[in-house]
Amino acid sequence: LITPQRGPVASDPFLAFFFLPRPLLPPPIAAPTPSLDRFRPQGSTRGGGETPRGSRSAMPWAARVWGFFSAALVVVLLSPSFQSLPPAEAIRSSHFDGNLRFPGGIPTRYFFRTAAPFRNADECGPSLSGGEPMVCDPSLVHIAITLDSEYLRGSIAAVHSILQHALCPESVFFHFLVSEEGMEAVVRGSFPRLRFKVYFFDPERVKGLISASVRQALEQPLNYARNYLADILEPCVRRVIYLDSDLVMMDDVAKLWRTGLGSRAVGAPEYCHANFTKYFTDRFWSDPRLAGTFAGRRPCYFNTGVMVMDLALWRRAGYTGQIERWMEVQRRGGRIYELGSLPPFLLVFAGRVAPIDHRWNQHGLGGDNVRGSCRDLHPGPVSLLHWSGSGKPWMRLDAKRPCPLDALWALYDLHGLSP
Repeated sequence: LITPQRGPVASDPFLAFFFLPRPLLPPPIAAPTPSLDRFRPQGSTRGGGETPRGSRSAMPWAARVWGFFSAALVVVLLSPSFQSLPPAEAIRSSHFDGNLRFPGGIPTRYFFRTAAPFRNADECGPSLSGGEPMVCDPSLVHIAITLDSEYLRGSIAAVHSILQHALCPESVFFHFLVSEEGMEAVVRGSFPRLRFKVYFFDPERVKGLISASVRQALEQPLNYARNYLADILEPCVRRVIYLDSDLVMMDDVAKLWRTGLGSRAVGAPEYCHANFTKYFTDRFWSDPRLAGTFAGRRPCYFNTGVMVMDLALWRRAGYTGQIERWMEVQRRGGRIYELGSLPPFLLVFAGRVAPIDHRWNQHGLGGDNVRGSCRDLHPGPVSLLHWSGSGKPWMRLDAKRPCPLDALWALYDLHGLSP
């Protein structure tokens, strides 16, 4: 994305830093197996140089007048009584702390560099022509991700990692679910050739079903959009990979796409060693009618941030309605769980999941839901790193308190203006 020009602002170095467009340089391509040694913290960018000594005394009177005008312009911009922009587009901070807003309502903290171009390998066959392909093309790999202001930086990094590791990146189609405007422009700015479609998810659809959780982020309506993919996406989309925004792909996503689900509607890595009982309250387990829902099943925990979903089977079985009914039980009949959107999925699918290799969800890297402490990788190969938990890599990096594995996420971060 490029910030809008403001006429003669270019003459003033202070205002030019914030208002003038800057060249967007593609970041270096990460190696297929990046290492921690490659990561170096980015320093702050410094524009321009010192004014030549001789030019200071010879500055023409017009430039002096312009300096006075620039100072006045700053006062106008920072004074609410002088602002002509609508309130949503007004400058919200006199410190230019990243909340500066331009027409269109996109704050500067949402500026991302343009990713390097990506192309299909020769073995992918001829590239689809005619611009964006029809979403119903059977050769496409479908991926669904949510986009929101809080996790946008993570979503952009996730898309970037998928494209870098895909053998056929032009054959990947992204379905972005949003609840606010402006996200499409951000995606298009970072990935001009990306094949994608944006779908609006109405928060009112689930507000009456959401109950309080142990972490506020788990209560956001968009966190429940995955429950409605079968309804939101086109009927011709029969399979989709759902991915959270706090992960990066380290392998070709087509391998995950080809995972067999058999007669199951959901495929995901299962963790049967986890204490399954902790995901539900004592009230749930003490009521035979509720606890009996797992009768005849061998329920195991699985993380809903990485799922391969058979939408055709989902639609036939009416799984969206089943999930909503459990949310209504939680809302009206008393608390039976604590963790937001996960427990209803467990109630419907635990013990009925097509198992997928654990390499596709090295989860928990964000630490627990309270402290966000650093975690190590699970033993075994890695195809996807997932910062589930309260600690997010971009927040820890910005706070200069990163965990070691956050360096791997940083390789795909496109946030910020190019120097």
